[in-house]
Amino acid sequence: MSQLVWTDCDMGGLSCDLVTASHAEMSRPSHAGGCKCSCFVHAADMTEPGKSLCDGQARGRGSLDNAVGRFEPYARVRVDDGWGTEDAAPPLRTQVAHERPRSAITRNSSPDLSFDRSVNVYRGCEHGCIYCFARPGHAWLGLSPGLDFETRLVARPGIAEVLERELRRKSYRPATLAIGTYTDPYQPIEATHGLMREVLAVLRRFRHPVGIVTKGSLIERDIDILGEMAAEGLCAVGVSVTTLDRAVAREMEPRVPTPARRLQVIERLAAAGVPVRICASPLVPGLTDHELEAILEAGAGAGAVAASMIPLRLPREVAGLFAEWVAAAYPDRAGKVMRRVRDLHGGQDYDPAFGRRMTGQGTWAQLYRARFQTACTRLGLARKMPALRSDLFAVPLDTPDQPSLF
Repeated sequence: MSQLVWTDCDMGGLSCDLVTASHAEMSRPSHAGGCKCSCFVHAADMTEPGKSLCDGQARGRGSLDNAVGRFEPYARVRVDDGWGTEDAAPPLRTQVAHERPRSAITRNSSPDLSFDRSVNVYRGCEHGCIYCFARPGHAWLGLSPGLDFETRLVARPGIAEVLERELRRKSYRPATLAIGTYTDPYQPIEATHGLMREVLAVLRRFRHPVGIVTKGSLIERDIDILGEMAAEGLCAVGVSVTTLDRAVAREMEPRVPTPARRLQVIERLAAAGVPVRICASPLVPGLTDHELEAILEAGAGAGAVAASMIPLRLPREVAGLFAEWVAAAYPDRAGKVMRRVRDLHGGQDYDPAFGRRMTGQGTWAQLYRARFQTACTRLGLARKMPALRSDLFAVPLDTPDQPSLF
């Protein structure tokens, strides 16, 4: 069967009920009688088959495209209907759906990770980092890893209550719980939803260790809880700073606080007694890799006690999205960047093998590791954060609805 693609239709869009042809008929071009509505069109008839559906709408966003996810049977493209493009397309607005969570803790057995459990309070991330490895997960929701990932978000109200139920199980054994290792818990919508603070309140009551990774300055709101937990060895935070160049950050991470603001976050957390790691991740070859030592030095100066570095990795749809972005944002160096990425991953855009996916391989990976280790030694930065305490974990007798009598 020939490839079939969808386009927008004022008569009904993607669910237009005027499409009544059989699958066999729909495999033929629309001018041959295969379709009864122009919203279902044949790929060969596209006047601009490679043009993004969202051109002109992505201002302030990372991705330039909203191609459908890998599980969808149809693609959407823009088709010229003869009216031209006199009116500018409206900017994409952030939409937030609510999900009733059935579970809170996600388990993993990856040998590449230092934790075996995590919590995600949101799906998708408004920060819009073009390189985000979490983008492919949006395809499981029937949404695009492109602009949908940044604009069609899912909040999980009630996740703190679900987490508490899971921590109360007799079979539960405590270990550091990671938050922010997939999507950022302190992205802009947290200011109105407050789900991360609710989760932290539960962890504080149970005296449960937690490690947080974020780029968001909103974490300062929770310094009261984080400082209290850190005093007992129950909390550590990683702050990601990918570049010190405001212009690069604006292009690459359009809705993330500026690099200087993130360094200020490190200062304030450190002043509150919270151990902080500076995360120079991802290190983008040919674009930000020359800043590695400067980022680590800035982090140490702000009060970080440890550091980490992960070279850029581009799983699944992220490879195409990133390549499209770098070609548009930095056409003079796009070829160099992508060649260097492939050098790091055995000639591919991404090598998913355990032991290599987060370190890279070859000469450039060795050079990055050597530079990182030398800089950490010079700056007195540890490679690992101090171990958090699990021995203080205790199930409280009271619940939010029923105070304890003892």
